[in-house]
Formats: sequence, C-alpha cells, structure tokens
Amino acid sequence: MPFERVDNRQILEITGTDRESFLQGLVTNDVTKLKDGLVYAALLTPQGKYLADFFLVPQLEAIWIDVASELAPGLMKRLTMYKLRADVAIAPRELPVSRGLGEPPEGAFPDPRHSALGWRAYGIEGGDPVTDWDALRVAHLIPEAVSELKPDDSYILEMGFERLSGVDFKKGCYVGQEVTARMKHKTELRKGLAQVSLTEATKPGTPITAGGKPVGEVLSVAEDKALAYLRYDRAKGDMEAGEAFLFRTDA
Repeated sequence: MPFERVDNRQILEITGTDRESFLQGLVTNDVTKLKDGLVYAALLTPQGKYLADFFLVPQLEAIWIDVASELAPGLMKRLTMYKLRADVAIAPRELPVSRGLGEPPEGAFPDPRHSALGWRAYGIEGGDPVTDWDALRVAHLIPEAVSELKPDDSYILEMGFERLSGVDFKKGCYVGQEVTARMKHKTELRKGLAQVSLTEATKPGTPITAGGKPVGEVLSVAEDKALAYLRYDRAKGDMEAGEAFLFRTDA
C-alpha cells in the first residue's frame, strides 16, 4: 500500500524528563497509553472548549505532536505558557507525515480514531493522495480541525471524542476536565455532530432548517452525504439546506 502525503500537518517535539507528566496534566487523553501506539487527544480552554486536536506519537526520548499546521502556532504558544518550571522543551520539527489503508507497514501506527482510517507514518515522504479521505471521514462521522472542530467554540463530546477514543474519564485532571466531565455525567447532549443524506449538492456552511426553525449547519460534504452540526430535538424527519432536503442517517 503506498504512503500518501498528509498535507498541512506540523510536528511539535516535546523533550525533557517531565514531558509525559507535563502533557498528562493538560490533554484530554491518558498519555501513558503511548506505550501502545498513537494517542488521539485535544487541548481545551479552562471553560472546556476545543483549542486543538492532535496525535501524540511515542519516541524513545521525546513525544511528537502531530497537529494541523494552522493550529500549531497557537498550540505551541499555549503549551509554552503552561510549561512554567517543568523540565520540558517544545520545538517545531520538520518531518513529513504520511498515511494509508490496509496493513500498517513497519514503523507506522494504526489510527486510533477508527479502523477505517488506516495508519499514519512519520519521517517517510508520501506521494499524492489516491484515497478520498474526506469521503471516509464523512462515512464514519470523523470531525476534522476547523471544518467541524472550531477553536474556542466546539465541545469535544458534541463532536464525538468519546467514540473516537480521544478522551479518558479515568485519567484525572486536565485543562477543561471539569466541564467535560459534567457534560458526560450530568447532562444529555442537546447538540452535536451528525451524518446527513442530501438530495442536492450543498455547500459547507449552509444553514439547516426544519419547519422554518433553525436546526444547524452543513459542515463537510462528500457527494450525497455530509457532516452537520445539529440541534437534536429539531433534527427529526426532513430538513432543508438551501435547495436540498436532508435527513439524518446516523440516528
């Protein structure tokens, strides 16, 4: 299976003796799981809102963070702010990121979010993508930074992070943990990510209505399917988005 280049990714390298404990107190997932491979996680605001999602990549003397390029400067700034006296150093590293489907080759890691997303590899320059990764995401309800995951706005449980193995409720405290735990244990989610079927071509950002009332917004589109952010109590039966009719296909 060929290595396909992953565009617009940045590697941040975390070194120092406190690197694991430093990240453990900040991110949504359990950093000790690095012994088993990639760890998918996010950094949140103290109010529990999404700032960035990323993969933590295990290395002998470091932890790499594989993050969307446009989120990397803000993530690095926030991690540096939290560093204080911890024995850690944070620096960008120029390293190609590749991915593919099928059996992972030597040195690659299975994508922890969903088996359909294949594997990721680091330090190997891949070729042009031949797989429609957006169609795969839409088919399996996988959010992506900026398209679905909105910095300073999204809540990770509404975006399906528990299903994607991106949050651990037993690991202890991290930034935004109190709000996330309260959403998990004390409330029923009223809004969130959903998969919808479309009757007509529709652009991302198109508002969704039902009976003249606002329901949500179309996000990523792949042919006749899309990811949408919906208010669940109104997302029943047929809905409209521009000239298209749509209905939930994940409920």
